[in-house]
Amino acid sequence: MEVVRQEYFRQLLGWKDKKIIKVITGIRRCGKSTLLKMFREYLLEEGTDERQIISINFEEYEYEELWVPKALYRYIKERILPEKMTYLILDEVQNVRDFQRVIDSFFVKENVDIYITGSNSYMLSGELATLLTGRYVQIEMLPFSFAEFVQIDGMEEGAERAYQKYIETGSFPFISTLGGDQKQVREYLRGIYETIVLKDVVGRKKITDVMMLESVVRFIADNIGSPLSTKKISDTMTSGGRSINVRTVESYLTAFMESYIVYQAKRYEVKGKQYLKTLEKYYMVDIGLRNTMLGNTGQADTGHILENVIYLELIRRGYRVYVGKVDNLEVDFVAMDESGLRYIQAAATVREIGTLERELKPLQKIADNYPKCIMTLDIDPPADYEGIRRFNALDYLLGKIDF
Repeated sequence: MEVVRQEYFRQLLGWKDKKIIKVITGIRRCGKSTLLKMFREYLLEEGTDERQIISINFEEYEYEELWVPKALYRYIKERILPEKMTYLILDEVQNVRDFQRVIDSFFVKENVDIYITGSNSYMLSGELATLLTGRYVQIEMLPFSFAEFVQIDGMEEGAERAYQKYIETGSFPFISTLGGDQKQVREYLRGIYETIVLKDVVGRKKITDVMMLESVVRFIADNIGSPLSTKKISDTMTSGGRSINVRTVESYLTAFMESYIVYQAKRYEVKGKQYLKTLEKYYMVDIGLRNTMLGNTGQADTGHILENVIYLELIRRGYRVYVGKVDNLEVDFVAMDESGLRYIQAAATVREIGTLERELKPLQKIADNYPKCIMTLDIDPPADYEGIRRFNALDYLLGKIDF
């Protein structure tokens, strides 16, 4: 069963035939190529002539000769139909040296609609951004949401068991074809991790101390949802007998974020309405990938894992997500969009009165009237505490409840 990534597909169609470059980014194997395949099939179903579609996947060996900019330019130019719209679809285009200039040369033509994908955000921070400022829109993809996962895997054993499988095996689309074979799942995830580390990070950044690099990303994976500074990471590594300076840690973190394996949530001072520059939190793009890196089964640290899953879901739904600071207290997430703010606490359980009070306290200190909620894994009826809602996180992830 192939899941149509409806939200991403809707965004893509919304920009069709508009004079702007569509840049689809996201971690390797999250579904970018499949999205473009669906888009190509849509074009053909709508009556587009196959000659109007130029589609190249630069990870396929048959296109290796097109990694040279002039060769790519000639290949595309020979196939453009002057009297009709041409849809130019370039997958994993970061493999082409100076691809930005090729893209720019065809962008200026009236009858070319351009779609490109890449597995690192670095390509948007360099010359592409300079050449194409204001002329591209980014669609950032993530692996399967929990709702997409259960479309394929089902919930015959209940939502709780489905969620457990989700955080054990991970959310990369191809895993759904492995029939639950845990050895194959681990091997597949290990392959993704090694490709990102060795190809996207070590190769591009020319890093020589790979063991230290892996130590840093494992430290991040082991401390998801915890406030961290580059100095704290540096000090921890150094105290463990591996000296590393703050600047190197910063470089490694940037590389992992550019490759979409790690996401950073900055802090936001709620009362002062200002952004803070210290003690960010970090989250992994996929819990199954985290399990592979740490060598565990995803059973431990239930609260932080839930926090990670909710963080990614908020990103999927278009929110800008920050960690809230209220006096000396913390709100797990401040989610922002055009309609305003949302304040969210994520906790595995709040059945103990002390835990509930601790989760409520920072929300109670916020004076504005934006929605406030606590999401938990407790199988209890929803509740309301003077305007602060508490409900089951899985109901939110499945789209059964919103705030």
